[in-house]
Amino acid sequence: MSKKVKILSEQLANKIAAGEVVERPASVIKELVENSLDAGGKDIIVEIEDGGKRLIRVTDNGQGMSREDALLSMERHATSKISMDTDLFNLQTLGFRGEALPSIASVSRFTLATRERGSLEGCEMYAEGGRIRDVKSCGMAEGTVVSVRNLFFNTPARLKFMKSRETESGHIGEFMYRLALSRADVRFTYICDGKQVFRFLPGGIADRVSAVLGRNVASQLFPLNADGDGVSIKGLMGGPAVSRSTPSHIYTYINGRYIRDRVVQHAIMQGYRNVLERGRYPVLVLFLTIPVEDVDVNVHPTKHEVRFREQSRIHAAIQHGVETLLRGTPWLQKESVQLLRPSVTASTPSGQSRVEEVKESLLRYAMRQDGLPLVPSPPRERMGESPKQFVGNIACDSQPITGEQPQEGGYFTSLHVIGQFRGAYIVCEDGSDLLLIDQHAAHERVVFQELKRTMAGGRLESQNLLFPETIEFSPSESAAVRERCAELGNLAFDLENFGGNTWLLKGIPLLLSGSDYKQALRDTVEELCSMGRSKAFAEMVDDILATIACHSVVRGQRQLSSPEIRRLLERMDATDFAASCPHGRPVIARIAQRDIEKLFKRV
Repeated sequence: MSKKVKILSEQLANKIAAGEVVERPASVIKELVENSLDAGGKDIIVEIEDGGKRLIRVTDNGQGMSREDALLSMERHATSKISMDTDLFNLQTLGFRGEALPSIASVSRFTLATRERGSLEGCEMYAEGGRIRDVKSCGMAEGTVVSVRNLFFNTPARLKFMKSRETESGHIGEFMYRLALSRADVRFTYICDGKQVFRFLPGGIADRVSAVLGRNVASQLFPLNADGDGVSIKGLMGGPAVSRSTPSHIYTYINGRYIRDRVVQHAIMQGYRNVLERGRYPVLVLFLTIPVEDVDVNVHPTKHEVRFREQSRIHAAIQHGVETLLRGTPWLQKESVQLLRPSVTASTPSGQSRVEEVKESLLRYAMRQDGLPLVPSPPRERMGESPKQFVGNIACDSQPITGEQPQEGGYFTSLHVIGQFRGAYIVCEDGSDLLLIDQHAAHERVVFQELKRTMAGGRLESQNLLFPETIEFSPSESAAVRERCAELGNLAFDLENFGGNTWLLKGIPLLLSGSDYKQALRDTVEELCSMGRSKAFAEMVDDILATIACHSVVRGQRQLSSPEIRRLLERMDATDFAASCPHGRPVIARIAQRDIEKLFKRV
């Protein structure tokens, strides 16, 4: 009887492995650059031609390899990074599988040149289709140079799925951005078709973010530092004004490794809930430091997916850190800090201020020569209980009121209120900028947060069903309901097991009495299974509270008195996430003085 089970050849096994590891040229560069970082390289150069199809070359100044190690590195599962099974749960390096080099060499014309630190000469090895053709000594600088030519030349089926040169180059550039953000202490150079695309010099994370994402975006990011429950979170986060339509600008790293994990992204989006509009994603660079034994990166060959030992704890830590920063609306405080910096003293005037002083002196002299009276400019006044003069649709103060002082340290109460526009927008002055505050959106956020604080005080109010309803869950969902029955009870879902995977729903949250409460329960249980936490019920409750807040506040055009405006601003100072309404729309629009001067051709 003939054998049906056969052992695959080494070349075929390497090609199968290459199908998992080498998806496109960017995958090749990922593996090679991560090896360079693990080798201690501080200067890494990536060169490509024709989108990586013709040539990929990665050069580093790392510790290099000896001739024996270079030959062993071409064998499958040969690595210097782990030696026993316990090392898989204590990984300190980016690579560890020992599959990258033989997999890449099996589908390309592969050249490896390396020189170990302290060695007099290097070693150059050439392989074609996974077979080593030549090994010789060479002269070179310390480090390693890997050249990959004619990728997929012996697997035409994979080659035809390659995209255009521009598309592949774009994927490589995006990957280089991710790596550059993760290691600000390393110099990265990217050369495409003989032209240098970028060179990132070593520095701090803020400098690297500015170089990668641009100064305009970096200037609108705010530092996040949070520690707790065994998780350290550091990075830079953007406010709602710099949101994107895709999650392409969410850069998350765990222990220095770039990851795309749904639990992490879910926690981030939960933190931004009610700050961003639906369908928008934030811009942020987040570094998580977690004990290596609490995270498993040995899930997929690409190592983009990870598994957490306690994902609900990680989820809660990330969400709390993001919410804590957003709660203080730092994008507003940043503006106020810039405007409240101490001015330059008279003894050491800046060049610009000196020019302004000279211009003012010349103007006063000209006015005296013309016999015109010198009228001092009126002092800056704040909104008070004073008669108003209406010019068009803007209500203005005729004189300041004394006795009413702004709230100490409050951003909104520190604004100089000019009046209202069409009974819908509060017009304020903030330094040299003009601010428009949507009074409906502002009032809506204030009432929404007050309703949430009231609900957070205890168990949600429940309503019993006249006739209990049966709900069928899957085995995993039923197990989650059984395990978290008390938590669902705190959400006012009264459930009782009816046998097997069937449950009786006897009570529901009063807030959901007029909506599809069964679907809300299913969504909540499904997320409890997959994430360890659920946002479905919380979002549904938030939507209801937002609707209540929307219908109970100032709507349409309504003239507010000075005390009403002042009271609204004080309540905004006492409110979390005050810069956006519960639906994620902005509360404030800022118009810079320079933009106004452009309208009148002054600049």
